[in-house]
Amino acid sequence: MTTRRSAPRTVPEFFEAQVVSSPDALAVLYKDTALTYDDLNRRVNRLARLLIDRGVGPDHLVAVAVPRSVELVVSVLAILKAGGAYLPLDPRYPAARKAFMVEDAAPTLLVRAGGGRVPGVELAEIDLDSDACAAFDDADVRQADRREPLTDRHLMYVIYTSGSSGTPKGVAISHDGVADLVATQAQRFRPGLGDRVLQWASMSFDAGFWDVTLALLHGATLVMADDEDLLPGDALHETLAKYEIDHAVLPPVALSVTDSEGVLLGGTIMSTGDACTPALLRKWAPGRRMFNGYGPTEATVGSTIAGPITEADGVGIGFPWVGTRVRVLDEHLRPVPDGREGELYLAGSGLARGYVNRPELTASRFLPDPFGPPGARMYRSGDLGRRDADGRFHFAGRVDGQIKLRGFRVELGEIETCLTGQPDVALAAVVVEGELADARLVAYLTAHPGATLDPAALRTELAAALPEFMVPTRITVLDEFPTLPNGKVDRRALGAPSDADAPEPPAPPAGPRTPDALLGDVVARLLGLSTVDLDANFFDLGGNSLIAGRLIGAVREELGVRLPIRTVLEAGDLGEIARFLHGRIQPPTTAEAEPPTGSGTARQQKEMP
Repeated sequence: MTTRRSAPRTVPEFFEAQVVSSPDALAVLYKDTALTYDDLNRRVNRLARLLIDRGVGPDHLVAVAVPRSVELVVSVLAILKAGGAYLPLDPRYPAARKAFMVEDAAPTLLVRAGGGRVPGVELAEIDLDSDACAAFDDADVRQADRREPLTDRHLMYVIYTSGSSGTPKGVAISHDGVADLVATQAQRFRPGLGDRVLQWASMSFDAGFWDVTLALLHGATLVMADDEDLLPGDALHETLAKYEIDHAVLPPVALSVTDSEGVLLGGTIMSTGDACTPALLRKWAPGRRMFNGYGPTEATVGSTIAGPITEADGVGIGFPWVGTRVRVLDEHLRPVPDGREGELYLAGSGLARGYVNRPELTASRFLPDPFGPPGARMYRSGDLGRRDADGRFHFAGRVDGQIKLRGFRVELGEIETCLTGQPDVALAAVVVEGELADARLVAYLTAHPGATLDPAALRTELAAALPEFMVPTRITVLDEFPTLPNGKVDRRALGAPSDADAPEPPAPPAGPRTPDALLGDVVARLLGLSTVDLDANFFDLGGNSLIAGRLIGAVREELGVRLPIRTVLEAGDLGEIARFLHGRIQPPTTAEAEPPTGSGTARQQKEMP
C-alpha cells in the first residue's frame, strides 16, 4: 500500500517537491556558477546536516552573514531544512547594528562567508569558506533526522525593521503563511520551468525571501548578481538584459531611473515598497504583466496585489492574497463604508508571531480579531486606506512617522533618537524632501547652549550606527525650529525651505566643460548643493548607491564615458573620479553601444500569456 504524502506546508517541503519534479533544471545562476535543482539540493542537505549536528532544530535561530552568492541561498535553505530559522545580517550594515541584532535575537549559531564576522559578539559559527560540510551526507533531511519534526507553526525567519522608539525591532515569521504565498505566486505570476527570477532585494528584507521562493518553490531559475550590478539605472538594465530576466520585483525608485526598453518583455514586474505612479505604469506596463504589491514585514512578505494593471486601471493595491483578509476600520475598530478612509488591519495566514523581546509592542499591534474565529488575531498596520465598491483596496498614507524611502521602511523617529543621542544635539527632526529618485532624508538640528555642531562629523556617527539608506543626505543646524500653534515642530516648513535658503544652481560654464567641472556640476545637481569640492568624498557629501547610479548615467550621457560603479564606490574623493575621466572623453565604441549579451533574444520576446 502506497503512503500518500500530505500537501507541502513548509519551505523545505515545497523546495524538495521541485527537486523531485525537475532535478536537472537550472536552479541558481550567479556569474560563472550554475546549479541544477539536484546540485543545489545536495549542497543544502550537507550543510543542513552539519547544522543539525551543531544543535540546530525547530525554533532555533541562526544568523547568516554571507554576501550575495550561491552560498547565501544554500545557507538560507539549509537552515530551514534543518528546521531552524534564519536571521539575515547584511554585510553592508554597520557593525554596531549587526551586533545589536545578534544580542537582541540571541541566535544559537552564525553561518558566515567572506569574512562576515560580527565584531564584539561571541557566537559559535560555521565558516562556509572551509570544507566543514564535506563529511556530511547529501541525502534529503527527513523528519526523523531533525531534532524534532518541523511543522508550519515553527519559526522561519526574523527580520529587523526600523523602530519609532529608536531601537530596531525584530519581526518573527513562521512557515504558517508559506502555502498561501506559493498559491498566490502561482495564481498571479505563474513562474515555472525555464523562467528566470532576479534576486534584487537584500535577504535582510522580506522581499528577498519573495525572490527566492518565486523561483525555487516553482521550478524557475534564481539569478543572482553583485550589488554593483543591481544599482538602479544602467547597471540594473544591463543585468536584466544580460540574464534575460522574466520576473522582477523592484521599488518605484528603481523603476523610475531604469530604462524599460528591451527588458522583461513578455514577463512580469511588480512594483512594491512605495507608491507606484501613473508615469511608471506608462513606462513599464506595455508589453509586460505589471503588478503593484502591498504588505508590511509583519505579514509573510505581502497582503494585497493589484494587476495586471494598465494606466487606465489607476494605481491601487488590489485584492488580498490567498488566505489573507484586509479590513478598513475606524478608531473604534468598526468597519467603515466602502469609499471612506480608515486604518488597514490584516488578518489570516502569515501574520508574524510578534516582535522579538517586545511583548508590549506586540500586544499593541497584534490584536484579537473580533471578526474572525476564536483565537484569531489581526495586525494594526498603521497604514490608511479605503476599499472601493469593487472590493479593491487603495493606499492613502500613514498615521505616524513611518515612511518608505527607495523601497526601504524607515521610522524617522529612529534617526531622530540616534541624533539626539549625540552629546551636543538638543533637538532633531528628520524630513523627506523630493520624490522617487530625488527623495532624500534631511535632518534639522538645534544645539545645546554653547555647543557647536559639525554636520559632517554627525553624519559619520550616524553611518556607524544606521544602514546607509537611513543616513540623512544633509544635516542643517538651526537656531530654533519653526513651530505650529500647538507648539509642535512644523515639519512642512522644514521640508520646504525658502528661496533664500535654497542652494543656487551651478553657473553655466564659460567655455568647454572639463571633466572636473562637469563632475562637480553633476554631483552638485544630484545632491542639491550649490558647489562641491573635488577633495570631498562623494558619500560624505550625502551620496548613496542610488545617486551613484544616476551619476554614472549622467557622465555617460554628457561625456560619452563609461564610469565603472566600482570607481565611484571605492574613490577616496571626487578628484579620483575626475582623474579617471581625464583622457577618456570620447564617443562610446561600437562594442560599448551594443546591448549586453542576451538582449532582445527570442526567449525574451516570448508571447504574452
